Amino acid sequence: MNTAILIPARLKSKRFANKMLVDVGGKPLIKRVFDICNETDYNTYVVTDSEEIAKLVPNFIMTGDASNGTERCAMAAKTLNYDQYVNVQGDMPDVTPKLINTVVDYLKYYPVTTLYTDMPKDKQNDPSSVKMVRAGDQALWFGRGMTGYGEWHLGIYAYRNDALKLYPDMEITEEEKIEKLEQLRWLKAGWQIGCTRVDFNGTEINTAEDLENWKIALHFAL
Repeated sequence: MNTAILIPARLKSKRFANKMLVDVGGKPLIKRVFDICNETDYNTYVVTDSEEIAKLVPNFIMTGDASNGTERCAMAAKTLNYDQYVNVQGDMPDVTPKLINTVVDYLKYYPVTTLYTDMPKDKQNDPSSVKMVRAGDQALWFGRGMTGYGEWHLGIYAYRNDALKLYPDMEITEEEKIEKLEQLRWLKAGWQIGCTRVDFNGTEINTAEDLENWKIALHFAL
């Protein structure tokens, strides 16, 4: 199976404007994520509607407006020819090739797959963190407002090509609008999402505070 990595990235994030351009370890955030993904054996593309983002990476695909990252990936897939795709969120400066390979490997069991890890106590009541409810290796629900849950959903997905192409035609439900979680569209349409646990000690940068905490953690690590 030939596989490509797609990194959907927009400039105007509501929670943290222009976060794709902020300096993270000496590079713009989007460039750092691209460089890590590009260490894999998979071709990597940033998928964006921003020329300012596109000029920071060697491989990019320009798209029009999209309601979320999966829609943007589906737009890009129409111009490409791969059997399967990985969607790596552009706000994951600590993504690793191992995480990417793990989510790809799980496509042999499910048409859509994702990852989760143990959630630190301080994030369990944080509305910026996405919690997951599962049964075995199948995701049942995702939410921000849920509290006390110990499983942290990570922003990495993989899709078989035929599944991804169907996504834009699925109904956008109230749950997706309220939670602002694109993966709920799959669940509400009756699709199964496979999930597997990974070790992850990193950060997703959703807010300016997340960025500062990442810098503090890096300082102590050094």
